[in-house]
Amino acid sequence: MTTWTTADIPDQSGKLAVITGATGGLGLETALVLAAKGAEVVLAGRNPQKGAEAERLIRARHPGADVRFDLLDLADLASVAAFADRHLAAGRPIDILINNAGVMAVPTRHTTVDGFELQFGTNYLSHFALTGRLLPLLAAGPTREEGARVVQLSSMAHRGGRIRQNDLNHAQGYSPWPVYQQSKLAMLMFAIELQRRSDAQDWGLTSVAAHPGFARTDLIANGAVDGRTGLFARVARLLSVVASHSAADGALPILMAATLPQVAPAGYYGPTGFQESTGRPGRAVIKSQALDPDVARRLWEASETLTGVCWS
Repeated sequence: MTTWTTADIPDQSGKLAVITGATGGLGLETALVLAAKGAEVVLAGRNPQKGAEAERLIRARHPGADVRFDLLDLADLASVAAFADRHLAAGRPIDILINNAGVMAVPTRHTTVDGFELQFGTNYLSHFALTGRLLPLLAAGPTREEGARVVQLSSMAHRGGRIRQNDLNHAQGYSPWPVYQQSKLAMLMFAIELQRRSDAQDWGLTSVAAHPGFARTDLIANGAVDGRTGLFARVARLLSVVASHSAADGALPILMAATLPQVAPAGYYGPTGFQESTGRPGRAVIKSQALDPDVARRLWEASETLTGVCWS
């Protein structure tokens, strides 16, 4: 599988793919490929101007591409609900959901509209709520040939992550990097727990996770909420000069997770080079803390309480 490229992606005609954070970076690169392969692609994002620019870019490269922008602000659960309600009203089954959007290493503690710590709320909680609200369109129906594919974006950062069960929103002792690590560990645990629950409840989903390695994107800049980037971001920019790969290469594991016919349920995909920072896409290493079913269950229950989205 180490030689896998976009040429190996099967035809996606007839499929609907929803990608969060699809107006730039990894999301846009993923959308470009899926549109080229014939999928109908929804670019979910918070900036209509960037959405229009992304639409134009995709159509310029792939004339006739079926692509459209739809407003989604992951820092606001009301926006998440409105996005889901529009799609539920349309009734079009979703074949691929890629929960890609995120912010990283915000130097000082900020909160979402709903009062969640910004990284945990944006990267994880809103994606938990979005996926739960879209479940009726994702769950396999009698006319579906195959179940929907749900991809959570994790990170190499999950390796040092811990779920702070007694203070998920880091109201005390905020530190940018550990909070980011927790959010990406939560995304990986979400992917694994979603597969468990799909199997138990017969939702028919294939739930997987992916990470881009060290890709050159605007994710670091997105962390500068208050105009400051912090030490980590400055170091990351320096390292990106010599130890990173392009956003297009970073999108390959995401595309593999989203389209590989024999994908491993609850699998994890990333670059296969040194420390999984760059290289061809393939299976990635899941650290032990992501595999604790008791922590995953408690995180799921807490997430339902915090978001008000009850999957049962």
